[in-house]
Amino acid sequence: MGIASIVIFILGYLAIAFEHPLKINKTASALLTGVLVWTVYAISTGDASELGHHLASTSEILFFLLGAMTLVELVDAHQGFYFVSRLIKTDKVIKLLWIVGLITFFMSAILDNLTTAIVMVTLLRKLISHKETRKYFVGIVVIAANAGGAWSPIGDVTTTMLWIGGQISATGIIQSLLLPSLLALLVPLAVASYVLKNQAIGQAAASVALSSTEERDGKIMLFAGAGSLIGVPIFKTLTHLPPYMGILLALGIVWILSELLHSEKDEEAKKHLSVGYALTKIDTSSILFFLGILLAIGGLESFGYLHALSDQLAHALGNQNLIVTIIGLASAVVDNVPLVAATMGMYSLTDFPMDHVMWEYLAFCAGTGGSILIIGSAAGVAVMGMEKIEFGWYLKKIGFLALLGYFAGAGLYLLLH
Repeated sequence: MGIASIVIFILGYLAIAFEHPLKINKTASALLTGVLVWTVYAISTGDASELGHHLASTSEILFFLLGAMTLVELVDAHQGFYFVSRLIKTDKVIKLLWIVGLITFFMSAILDNLTTAIVMVTLLRKLISHKETRKYFVGIVVIAANAGGAWSPIGDVTTTMLWIGGQISATGIIQSLLLPSLLALLVPLAVASYVLKNQAIGQAAASVALSSTEERDGKIMLFAGAGSLIGVPIFKTLTHLPPYMGILLALGIVWILSELLHSEKDEEAKKHLSVGYALTKIDTSSILFFLGILLAIGGLESFGYLHALSDQLAHALGNQNLIVTIIGLASAVVDNVPLVAATMGMYSLTDFPMDHVMWEYLAFCAGTGGSILIIGSAAGVAVMGMEKIEFGWYLKKIGFLALLGYFAGAGLYLLLH
């Protein structure tokens, strides 16, 4: 019966990977895979108690993502990210490229790589009318967003998973991965600067006009949202409560603040500024996708297959850093969430304690490796749809830049450690 779970998982994984040709949403495939793997486990062992253990750890990740997504959408509803555009005041293509890249890098560490990529692409549409030049910029945004998310405990789903799971600490991951992640961006930026030096930007769109009240509210919500997100790791350090408690506290505080800002307005006027509206805007499909995938991985772990796989990899390849490097490259083809979830199931905190080189290097490789192909990260898939970027174009124009940054950052991390 155990073999049946592996077959189900492989078929489910293939359905997720070939979502577009099959025309079946990957969330549906993930949910079906997760339920069927556990069904096989329950029938073959006669014990479903293990499911509760895995659901508890999975729920921590899902509640964290739900709170973070809602908070970011609430800030966006108040035009909070509009003020980021005011930081960009140049019509020189190379200078603009570096400003966009660095803003994306640091913003991704505070928000998350998916949200940041969407915000920056929306901003680029206002700044660059020349389509080919904008596509290059969007490619750099993908690289910058994924690199920025890798060194922050709240910047990428995989890094958040490792943080919540106790494999990394907030201060440890920031100290260890900031420089390698930055290099993973700087190398592509340097090469892209040479490629784009003669490209045109085009005509910038007219700025959005906000009333004085809207501008005040937007600034308040931007600083409140960013400040509360930054405070989540601090809250965890001080209270030792799980990160999802910190993000729920942050959401509660910003929620109350938004209610106070619009207390004088009628229901219709403040409807689009409410948390209820923000909840309709979040990507619920992605949350259910993570649920299905994490449940499926948990089922395979309960069968003992992941530990067996780790032993086989160690025997075949020998070098742990080589194994993690390959996992990072694989994340360009396969979603990095299940890869990291599987790796967390393969290795224990007994073998590799918190902030071990293996966990930190995994966070870097899984986070930045997804930039090599446009389908390798949530940020890439999102901008692919927004800007209609072809898979082949990204592979030819951006993929090599991302690969150079990946190996540069990986080399620096291994050199430092």
